[in-house]
Amino acid sequence: MEKQTFTRSEEMKPVIALRPGRQLELSRPLVMGVVNVTPDSFSDGGRYLDTEAAIAHARRLLAEQADILDIGGESTRPGAQPVPLKEELDRVLPVIRAIRAEFPRAVLSVDTYKAEVARQALASGADMVNDIFALRFDPEMAAVVAEHKCPLVIMHMQGQPQTMQDRPGYDDCVREICEFFEERLEYCHAEAIDRARIIIDPGIGFGKRLSDNLDILGNLGEFKRFGLPLLVGVSRKGFIGMLNPTGQPADTRIGGSLAAAVMAVAAGADIVRVHDVAPTVEALKIVQAIRSQR
Repeated sequence: MEKQTFTRSEEMKPVIALRPGRQLELSRPLVMGVVNVTPDSFSDGGRYLDTEAAIAHARRLLAEQADILDIGGESTRPGAQPVPLKEELDRVLPVIRAIRAEFPRAVLSVDTYKAEVARQALASGADMVNDIFALRFDPEMAAVVAEHKCPLVIMHMQGQPQTMQDRPGYDDCVREICEFFEERLEYCHAEAIDRARIIIDPGIGFGKRLSDNLDILGNLGEFKRFGLPLLVGVSRKGFIGMLNPTGQPADTRIGGSLAAAVMAVAAGADIVRVHDVAPTVEALKIVQAIRSQR
C-alpha cells in the first residue's frame, strides 16, 4: 500500500460521525467527563467502583453538560497494574448499558486498550474507543475499530503505565510525539481505519517529565498540522501538583486543572478530558463568549 504523509496542514472536518444519524459537533471545545469504574485511579479510585455509584456519577456529569463520557474499568495511573479481561468487562459494560438505555443521545467512549473490551462495549452502546496504547497493545484492536467504523482516540505514551514514569526522556518531546502520530496514522490507514474518525491525544503525564508536559501545552499548535481533532487530558494531573507543591490531594487541583484546560483550548484543543465537568463547562463558556466578540 502506498505510504501516506500526514504532516501537511489540512482543514479539519467540523463533525465526527458516530452511529447512523448522529455526529459529534466540533464547532466549540467539547468536555469529556471521566467515569472511572476502578478501585485505584489516581484521583477518584474506589469512589465509583460500585456499578450504581458509577451510573449515578455518569448521570451527574451529563447533567453538568458533559459532551462525552469516557468510561474506563482499568486505572492507567503511573504504576497501575493490569486488570483481568473479565473484571474490566464486569466493571464497564453495566454502566455503558444503563447510560445508553437512559440517555439514547449521549456520546459514550470506552477507555480501554483491549480489543475484546472495545468489541463488547461498542456492542453494548459505546460510540467510540479511547486507546492509550494507540493500537500498539492488542493486535486485534485495529480490526475492531475498523469493523465498527467508530471514532478512535490514539494517545502518545512512552513506555507503559507500570513503568512510564520511571525515567522518561526525550531529545525533542513535541517533535518525537509528532513523529509518533505520523507513524500511527500510517498504521491506521493500512488497517482501513477512516482517518476522518481519528482523534489525537499527546498524552500529558504518560511517560512525561514536568518540562515535557509544559512543552506540549506550550506548543499544542504543532499538533494541528495533522488536521485532526485534538484531545488534551490535564485534569488533576501530577504536573499541577508539582507546580503547587503543597501536598494537596489530586481531587483538590481544580484551579490548576481549569487553568490548564483553558490554556489548552486557547492553543487549539478541541476536546478536554476532565473530572470536574461543571466548572470546566463554565470556564469554557466564558472563553467562547470572549472569542465571539473578536
